[in-house]
Amino acid sequence: MDPSPSMSSDARQADRLVAEVLAAGALERSAGEWLAARLDDPRVREPLLEAAHQARVAGKGRRVSVSRNIFIPLTNLCRDRCAYCTFARQPDDPAAHTYTLDEVGEAVSAALGRGCTEALFCLGDKPEIAYRAHREWLAEQGLRSTVELLLAACALAFEQGIFPHTNAGILRSEEMQALRASNASLGLMLESTSTRLREKGGAHYYCPDKDPAVRIRMHEEAGVLRIPFTSGLLLGIGESDADRIDTLLTIRSLADRYGHIQEVIVQPFHPKADTPMRGVEPLRTEQVAGWVALARLALGPEANVQAPPNLAPDALELLLRSGLNDWGGVSPLTLDFINPEAPWPELAELQRRSEASGDRLVERLPVYPEYLATEGFLAPAVREACLARVDASGYLPPRPTGPGCTDEEAA
Repeated sequence: MDPSPSMSSDARQADRLVAEVLAAGALERSAGEWLAARLDDPRVREPLLEAAHQARVAGKGRRVSVSRNIFIPLTNLCRDRCAYCTFARQPDDPAAHTYTLDEVGEAVSAALGRGCTEALFCLGDKPEIAYRAHREWLAEQGLRSTVELLLAACALAFEQGIFPHTNAGILRSEEMQALRASNASLGLMLESTSTRLREKGGAHYYCPDKDPAVRIRMHEEAGVLRIPFTSGLLLGIGESDADRIDTLLTIRSLADRYGHIQEVIVQPFHPKADTPMRGVEPLRTEQVAGWVALARLALGPEANVQAPPNLAPDALELLLRSGLNDWGGVSPLTLDFINPEAPWPELAELQRRSEASGDRLVERLPVYPEYLATEGFLAPAVREACLARVDASGYLPPRPTGPGCTDEEAA
């Protein structure tokens, strides 16, 4: 990143900006917007990636983490209709399904047999508001709401020996407090602070729960409750570069204020057939890597920055040098039900490619070590159970043949 007379003015400016960011420890809005506008220029992108990698190594070392999980789509009914989503179904759709507690127990048993330590509970937002059939089904189960079902499912999973992480859309403060009793962490993608996406023709026009103010408020309430919280941005759904920078800086502000943002996901939109946004061009992998780098520099060296490996399987090495330090949840058992067209890589493959890039793959629980080390972020019973599973580093002890080995294979 040493400027020379032969360099273009943009390349010199990129070198100057990233050097200033590394010295200051944080990316500010004007520099972020300037760099974002030039991500297609390798003379700008390469020094950005190099700086982000330096920041990541300084703050997190050469360790990259992954959580071995099972994805449990507790219900795929949802009152929102995102223009890019194929997860949500209506009650008369043959693919619509809501798990019974017996089905949850069976899924968790299967997950434990494959060495999973995380149960990702992902579900549609408030389906009982939109669908009488769902309200009637809940009543037949003796339940008043989907959240009551979720609470019972998480408690069951925790009792069986797996750690829940829940992304249930918008939750009230008292609902998050109740989930805290059995969850290692909660999550809600901020996605974007752009209010234009809620306008007619926008990706979130039919989505009352995608109002940025509502989502920011839930982040704040989780912070007040001191719940380890996963956030993130969704790239390519109609937002501008300035919107993306604003989203990152909003997440940084929340993290600075409450200290509870345990990880930030940088997730590219994948167009899907039979959706209104099927013809929208997704970001190229190089652009995604650029946004991972901008996230690293905006959020700082100590942040946990994640990019899903199944959404860029041919570019894991590029992502590793763009500043990420986590691959997220990867399941040996279930699909990514949000992006079913994108299969998970094998854990052994993740390990091989991470090590080939000079990194060491480690397994984590759905709560990061720094939140385990400090009292008050987890319910006492959850913290005690987590601490019993990890070693002194806060990560899971190595399996006999590394993260790619299942418990069955190790036995």
